[in-house]
Amino acid sequence: MATDKEIRWIGSSYEDILSFPSDARREAGFQLGKVQAGLVPDDWKPFNDVGPGTREIRIRDSAGIFRVMYVAKFEDAIYVLHCFQKKTEVTANRDKEIASARYRAIIHARRAKK
Repeated sequence: MATDKEIRWIGSSYEDILSFPSDARREAGFQLGKVQAGLVPDDWKPFNDVGPGTREIRIRDSAGIFRVMYVAKFEDAIYVLHCFQKKTEVTANRDKEIASARYRAIIHARRAKK
């Protein structure tokens, strides 16, 4: 039996997800648990603008719309890049830039280990 992948929180992503309202936070945790088990989240889309293999979990809640950007393509862990509340129809450039910078940091750190 395969064990669940470790989740690694990049930058402020853990603190950011803790700031979600309780129902949205619970749903985000449930969906990340599915990813850990090798399953597909209920509502997601690829977000390759940030980096190859990046996905976005989409959460709709009575308090708003929330997103969790992550990368699960690496064998060692799931990297949560950015968690935020979406306030506009299109993802804000600031949120894309945060996730992209964190993605690049992961790639750089992985190359440095080799």
